[in-house]
Amino acid sequence: MSTIALTELLGAPVVDSTGAQAGRVRELALTPQEDRQRISMVIVKTSSGSRLLPAQFIMSLNGGVRARSAQSEWASADSQEGMFLLARDLLDQQVIDVFGRKVVRVNDVDLHQESHGEGHLVLKVGSVDVGPRGAVRRLLKGVVPMMAMRTLLKKIPPRNIPWDFVDIIETDPARRVKLKISNERLAKLHPADIADIVEELAPDEREAVFETLDEEVAAETLEEVEPRVQKSIVESLDSERAAEIVEEMEPDAAADLLADLPEERTSEILLEMEPKERAEMVELLEFRENTAAGRMTTTFLALDFNKTNDEAIEALRNFEGGVETVNTIYLVDSRGTLVGAVPLVNLVLAKPETPLLALAQEPLISTHPNANETDVSELFDKYNLLTLPVVDDHNKLTGVITSDDVISLLRSKL
Repeated sequence: MSTIALTELLGAPVVDSTGAQAGRVRELALTPQEDRQRISMVIVKTSSGSRLLPAQFIMSLNGGVRARSAQSEWASADSQEGMFLLARDLLDQQVIDVFGRKVVRVNDVDLHQESHGEGHLVLKVGSVDVGPRGAVRRLLKGVVPMMAMRTLLKKIPPRNIPWDFVDIIETDPARRVKLKISNERLAKLHPADIADIVEELAPDEREAVFETLDEEVAAETLEEVEPRVQKSIVESLDSERAAEIVEEMEPDAAADLLADLPEERTSEILLEMEPKERAEMVELLEFRENTAAGRMTTTFLALDFNKTNDEAIEALRNFEGGVETVNTIYLVDSRGTLVGAVPLVNLVLAKPETPLLALAQEPLISTHPNANETDVSELFDKYNLLTLPVVDDHNKLTGVITSDDVISLLRSKL
């Protein structure tokens, strides 16, 4: 298998089956919905306009493109719908390197040639060149002889990213749908890594990425993005899409985000949310951000204090909240009054039939909704807490503050 650079092919002569030069290579195209890697068409600039040479009719690439079909058989290239053009859509464009967890700019594209029998050549995208080698090749093309340039390029270390590790950023929603472009590789990264990548992108590129991520991944990522960028992303999305993402966020983080938006925009998003989630958000938005209530989440695990260890484990299996909120299971009575707190480690060490009340830790530490951020931080520090329950004047459990919330608070003070 040999390799040839895209920029070496661009402008190369194209000879058809009659032996006559039909024109020169203008573009190479992929049809992503059919095959993300294999070149499907060569767009040839001819005297009668651009023509589409199907890639299966390429015989060789020696000093140019040799085809085993006549120019008269090539369709007009007036319509390029559904095609991804390598020079137009990749060269000098920003793409996401999911292996390196960063945004890079493409200087060239390396193509692999695979021979499949007499007169049948398959051309595939192998990698993108994001280093100086590709830039030098383009700069010197047509200026120095090919042999001299290749000698020079051998002295420049390659910096390539395999095509399998590349995610395309397509900002046009209609085109993204037609090409079936998604950021599925990006979605498999940790949300914190996705957030770092998103922060490197331009606003329209951020929007494009968030449109392709599923709601859960988008929500986790949005929580990791700095507040200024969070606000920009949500304001760029349509209200329905923004509501879908906000609904998947931790309630406290979602409330903080909505509180930073213009009132009109917040109202638009709230109207698109499900009634239950909307009511929860409205309640949280009533609290000041710098209070315990403003930092708490209303997603937590609370069980009747008469339950046993095995019942608690079953409840854990069915709990759909974030993992950071299940470090502790809270015990309440029939009125929702906080009775006790059971660390997760106590469940693991106890027998199934053990009453939860017997596993509760002492002392039971809690705070009130209007407690300020300094008081909350001091309680976490003094008692080495992982979570802190928030109770009202009747000692009813209303929310939980997690260690993640406190870390975010302290980082915002730096």
